[in-house]
Amino acid sequence: MLWLYNIGIKLYGLLVKMLSPFNTKAALFIKGRSHIFLDLEQQIDPSGQNIWFHFASLGEFEQGRPVLERIKTLYPNKKIIITFFSPSGYEIKKNYNGAEGVFYLPLDTADHATRFINAVNPQIAIFTKYEYWYHYFKELNSRQIPLFVISGIFRPDQPFFKWYGGLNRKILKFVTHFFVQNEESRNLLQSIELNNVSLSGDTRFDRVVRHAAKVKTFESVAHFCGTAPVLIAGSTWLADERLLKSIISAHPDWKFIIAPHEVDTAHINEISKLFPDNIRYSELSASPQPAQVLIIDGIGLLSSLYQYGNIAYIGGGFGAGIHNTLEAAAFGIPVLFGPKYHKFQEAKDLISIGAAISVASDAELAVGFRKLQDNPGLSQTIKEYIILKTGATEQILRHLQNYLSS
Repeated sequence: MLWLYNIGIKLYGLLVKMLSPFNTKAALFIKGRSHIFLDLEQQIDPSGQNIWFHFASLGEFEQGRPVLERIKTLYPNKKIIITFFSPSGYEIKKNYNGAEGVFYLPLDTADHATRFINAVNPQIAIFTKYEYWYHYFKELNSRQIPLFVISGIFRPDQPFFKWYGGLNRKILKFVTHFFVQNEESRNLLQSIELNNVSLSGDTRFDRVVRHAAKVKTFESVAHFCGTAPVLIAGSTWLADERLLKSIISAHPDWKFIIAPHEVDTAHINEISKLFPDNIRYSELSASPQPAQVLIIDGIGLLSSLYQYGNIAYIGGGFGAGIHNTLEAAAFGIPVLFGPKYHKFQEAKDLISIGAAISVASDAELAVGFRKLQDNPGLSQTIKEYIILKTGATEQILRHLQNYLSS
């Protein structure tokens, strides 16, 4: 089956290249990898004490960041090398100053894996939550370089646990140790005879608690909100924004802040048409604003904006899956989101304690919104849940210290 995998990788690369003249992300994907090995060889010293962190995208970076930054603090001589697969991660974090270098990960071929490991020569490699690449994992294993997966989460419907998933299971066998989010993930790995597993939880809890404790404030946003209750809609897509239209018009006494996942001009203009009574963040001043809707037309603000909310709506639930609910929950805010949330343990947990509601229609959104308004005691329940789930970072570091100290 490896030949099928190799063909699939090459076809994927060819497809992205064909799309690059017409698609911004595809163009960034190709351009960012055009001189990748030259960039690596110029910037990275393979004789250094290099630690390789790989992230699929921005969300996984924020998930693995607590471990990365603790390693940087405890072992200042180590050099952190970061790779991203997706442009949405790389383009935002390419200038991150906590790393020796930030790069795109070349596509997973045997030749690329060999050249990349030669250039970086990591002491250990750490992958966060997703992405299992056969050639990279095999090359690390053949050189006896320890490989760790942190905040891993597994589901029964994944190929690893199907009759046809032989190659997928082989990839997992190259991993030195798994740190997983939940009991189900540990049981699934053990069902395929992988016992090098620790139930550590999700490092994002450590990240959001630390962030909420020293959150940046925005005077202009505070003036916009005034004394009105506020719903923060984070990482929304068009389907989410269309759903929100009914609730915004039905609650003129509320303020709404919409921070879309994509902030290109075309999307911002679409949101403006949906909600005519709006002002954009780039136009906001410290004086009181009469608009009901604030549209965030920049990046990097959302995780701090939740401090102004009473309820949050998390986007993505009508697409591939919801985005980060924990950034809102860290401020004790109950959340609403669309129907595609089942891949996310924290979303299921929040539903189980009554702090989150999944909605799929205008009517369900109206009911869910009213229900969360009528339960002011939720804030303390949410904060207690968040605190209970912290500690994954230190558990992982205790295990890694044997590898990092050598």
